[in-house]
Amino acid sequence: MKTYAFCPISDKRIDERVVRINATLTFAFILLFVFTGSTWLLAILAVDFLLRSTQFSKYSFIGYMSRQIAKFLSTKMNFINAGPKIFAARVGLVFSILIIISSFLGFELLALGIALVLGIFSFLESAFGFCVACKIYPFIYKILYRE
Repeated sequence: MKTYAFCPISDKRIDERVVRINATLTFAFILLFVFTGSTWLLAILAVDFLLRSTQFSKYSFIGYMSRQIAKFLSTKMNFINAGPKIFAARVGLVFSILIIISSFLGFELLALGIALVLGIFSFLESAFGFCVACKIYPFIYKILYRE
């Protein structure tokens, strides 16, 4: 059994600029949800996370917008391993679903709390390139893959 894991590794690479713009747009969706309470925003976000966490990432609306913004900004590309970002998208998907379920069940304060956590995660990635999912991955790995 593997006793350590820092973050999932993939043979795919992704432009870090696009990742950080994805996080910025995700943060914007979360802010809009917090101020409007519209679960449709979270439904859109959940579908987008689903696309980004699978082989259908090229169909992600947020991913497409991020790529266009990155091209417009004309900054230098910086390719990083896509594995951690795919895992982070899966975490975002789970959080989005939890927010939607909490909202539909009338647990508005719980939905808001989960949204704020997801918003903080997105902000940290956007502003500082700090991936919280990478920090929690070893714990999830130990829970899911223990012998």
